[in-house]
Amino acid sequence: MAPRVADALVEGGVLAFEITLNEPVEGALRAIESIAARAPGMAIGAGTVLSIESAQLAIDAGATFLVMPHTDPDLVRWAAQRGIPALPGAFTPTEVLAAWRAGAAAVKLFPASVAGPAFVRECLGPFPDIPLVPSGGVTVQSAGDFIRAGAVAVGVGSWLIGDATPAGVTARARQLVGAVAEARAAVSR
Repeated sequence: MAPRVADALVEGGVLAFEITLNEPVEGALRAIESIAARAPGMAIGAGTVLSIESAQLAIDAGATFLVMPHTDPDLVRWAAQRGIPALPGAFTPTEVLAAWRAGAAAVKLFPASVAGPAFVRECLGPFPDIPLVPSGGVTVQSAGDFIRAGAVAVGVGSWLIGDATPAGVTARARQLVGAVAEARAAVSR
């Protein structure tokens, strides 16, 4: 199923796909391997990475970036030392700064639906150089608001995948890409 979803995302203009390492991990690793072989232009992330061991397994399977629901400085440093982009989760300014100082490529604001776009805007006041990627509850309706608030990207899961039919995923991906492009154009004016 994951390879079909990846194809539908690419067709809709989304070129990054995160596979969560939920149980059974072996299934997620097989999905990462399959997508890496099938969609070479797609950035493939491993999500819900909770340990260095699982991070290594994901990279070995073909993941090109790591996403965490939390800030684990040791895990972030491990990834940074290997040139692997890591997006640790953070919900407070203290966690955002700790994640960045550990070597994060960007910081995942999680859960974004709780914090909202105003948090992104306010957090960028003292931390203008820390790229924030809101994730968790982001929809096509809120994606543009997060981008206009200063987010560099958004992570969209259940809204985007929806019923997982290829046509539905492609249609939602196109809506999302359009909403983000529109918001970026508004910011650059």
